[in-house]
Amino acid sequence: MDLPRSDRTYRGVVAVFGALFRLWGYRFDVRGAEHLPAHGPAVIASNHIGFLDFTFIGYAARERGRLVRFMSKRSVFDSRFAGWLMRRMGHIPVDRASGAVAYRRAGRLLDAGQLVGLFPEATISRSWLLKRFRPGAAGLALRHGVPVVPVVVWGGHRILTVDGHRSLRRGIAISIHVGEPLETRPDESVADLTARVRVAMSDLLDTAISDYPDEPRDDDDRWWLPHDRGGTAPDPEAAHELDRAALARIGETLD
Repeated sequence: MDLPRSDRTYRGVVAVFGALFRLWGYRFDVRGAEHLPAHGPAVIASNHIGFLDFTFIGYAARERGRLVRFMSKRSVFDSRFAGWLMRRMGHIPVDRASGAVAYRRAGRLLDAGQLVGLFPEATISRSWLLKRFRPGAAGLALRHGVPVVPVVVWGGHRILTVDGHRSLRRGIAISIHVGEPLETRPDESVADLTARVRVAMSDLLDTAISDYPDEPRDDDDRWWLPHDRGGTAPDPEAAHELDRAALARIGETLD
């Protein structure tokens, strides 16, 4: 990968999106950005609630002068323009049939001192709460001896997410909370580190939801709140079944 070229593209895209965010009056609450390392490698583990999550995290990381290369499923790269742009920015396509190739590429980025972002849930959570975590983030961190930085995004799903939810409403609040880096421990298992990451992200998400400044405008606008916060989002079990049905429509299954 030509990092200098992809760095230039990435910074240009961040500048363009920053201008668009200001145009739409999005209100960002970025907490804990100082936990993103100013130098050196780390795995960034984020929740996944909307199609723009990686964009918001990349925007927040600008405060530290860092670029986060995200691993994302290959279908995201199939779009002619978006896929071309994702590759130019240095993001990493993940093919379920040959995921090892993507992880080797991510490992080379970590060895070069870069930040690599993953969504441990793999797909967007329809309940807006954390789903079962896959072991990729923890395994990558342990394999390369780098910390995991937990991050959560809240509010961005109101703009663009699954099941046709989207909004051009101005002034939406977007919260990005970054937790303290989790250093890997000697002889720690992938399962144990995955559990630590999930606990840290769960705490961050609870705070992000509790401190979120916006309220639903009416009952029809409660879709973006979790079921246990007075919203109409499906509970985790119902969301799991919706995930299964959505994958079945495209010929895939839940692992």
